[in-house]
Amino acid sequence: MADNFNFELVSPERLLLSEMVTEVVIPATEGEMTVMAHHAPTMTTIKPGIVSVRSSGGSKQDYVVFGGFADILPTGCTLLAESAVAVEDLSKDELTRRIEAAKKELEDALHHEHKSKLEHFIMELTHLRGIVQQD
Repeated sequence: MADNFNFELVSPERLLLSEMVTEVVIPATEGEMTVMAHHAPTMTTIKPGIVSVRSSGGSKQDYVVFGGFADILPTGCTLLAESAVAVEDLSKDELTRRIEAAKKELEDALHHEHKSKLEHFIMELTHLRGIVQQD
């Protein structure tokens, strides 16, 4: 049986989740990461994707995040998301709206680095839309 640890998912609007869990899978920018109790201290940035949380009772809940960072300690994990919502509360139209807004911003971008980041963000959101629509 896996040990429990405290997990908090926070967005600027509100605290979405704060509970004891056995496992959290996060979309780190360097690749998907599974966090469990006693994890080595780590800080990582988060890309748009799905955060899967397995509670200490065994139930699983998924959240969509749109970037941010995670602070991981042996005793817990805090994910500070730029924006986050439970998967079942996310409409397909919201993802399309975010993609269109990023495309508009890309049209007006002047610097290569900013354009590159926006292109990557659009690619991640488009991939995320495909995942969410399959469920």
